[in-house]
Amino acid sequence: MSRPSYVVTGASSGIGRACVGELARRGAHVWASVRTGEAGRELEAAYGDAVTVLRMDLRDTASVAAAGARVAGGGQLHGLVNNAGLARPGPLEHIPLESFREQLEVNVTGQLAVTQAMLPALRRAEAARVVTVGSIGGRIAGPIVGPYHASKFALVGLTDTLRAELAPSGIRVVLVEPGAVATAIWPRARAAAEELRAALPAGALERYGAQLESADRSAERSARAGVSPRKAAQAIVHALTTPRPAPRYLIGTDARIAAVLANLPFRVRYRLTAAKR
Repeated sequence: MSRPSYVVTGASSGIGRACVGELARRGAHVWASVRTGEAGRELEAAYGDAVTVLRMDLRDTASVAAAGARVAGGGQLHGLVNNAGLARPGPLEHIPLESFREQLEVNVTGQLAVTQAMLPALRRAEAARVVTVGSIGGRIAGPIVGPYHASKFALVGLTDTLRAELAPSGIRVVLVEPGAVATAIWPRARAAAEELRAALPAGALERYGAQLESADRSAERSARAGVSPRKAAQAIVHALTTPRPAPRYLIGTDARIAAVLANLPFRVRYRLTAAKR
């Protein structure tokens, strides 16, 4: 393909869908990763031959490997956007371990699996990029969303190591760190929290009820008042296309404020983030 080509995971909605739109408008070809046929058909209808749909589930290593082989068969890949992810909130004392494992499987292991699968095609392009969507929640943590924080903190280490290892190959690795973005991840997280709340043992709601309610309000604010997915996508596309990308990009005023808080002395930071009775 003469036009640049990119893979975007989690392309059915939110930041991923906005990235597909931004890249298509710039004349690029996008391999759009989705999990359902319906989402794929919507993207094809919206963007025509600018998009090739990849059916891929980050928890299914065979589907990830097959997607990587298909992309490699298409020639050079100029960039990968590791965007797919989920949130599984709940107090760590009671979070089901299968939910915690799923959080890490998708948000951490899945990102590495996709990167490994796409590297053969990325190595064929000059100055290829890997852009991973982290979170300001990978710098500073609070109550109830511990599984999500754990995954995003892990992504920082994963991305920093990939950046160091791939530097001799000329592949730039970038971490974007959004604050609240108005996407469907927050309503889905609230639904998951409600399911967990219903299964909590006796006494747990007395200990954690106020924290759960505060987390619900925060998720509602994020869904309503977060930055638009398109704004996040514009930062990601900049990281994919600028000649000299920064190692990290903060997205949103709240992310910039939280980044300052993350640099405060530990005692001060923990006092500010601790749950209140």
